[in-house]
Amino acid sequence: MAYRKDKLEELIRRIVSEIIISELKDPRVGFITVTKVELNRDFSEVEVGVSVLGTPKEMRKSIEGLRSATGYIQHRLGKEVHLRHVPHVTFSLDGSVAEGVRMVELINSLETSKDNSDDEDSEE
Repeated sequence: MAYRKDKLEELIRRIVSEIIISELKDPRVGFITVTKVELNRDFSEVEVGVSVLGTPKEMRKSIEGLRSATGYIQHRLGKEVHLRHVPHVTFSLDGSVAEGVRMVELINSLETSKDNSDDEDSEE
């Protein structure tokens, strides 16, 4: 069962990504990446986690645009995925990518400050 669920989640991720990239014309929807897809146990609901590039305001607008297009995305998903019942789609903002970028920036700033302190120590 887990194998089927994993394959179905990957299929849904690919289809939803393609729909967002090529079919959504909503100007609110910015640069979005589908980062995760989680189906519940009975396949009746699917949570799609997305990462949005931009300011918090742009992120909020992109999520609003996605949520307003949920019906269309669900309809298109139903045509592509052959299940008895199309799962109800919900979108959520996945902050893991932004958190990863923040961590890299922190590490880089630590390395830069370490390099600067090493340079000062060698001058003495």
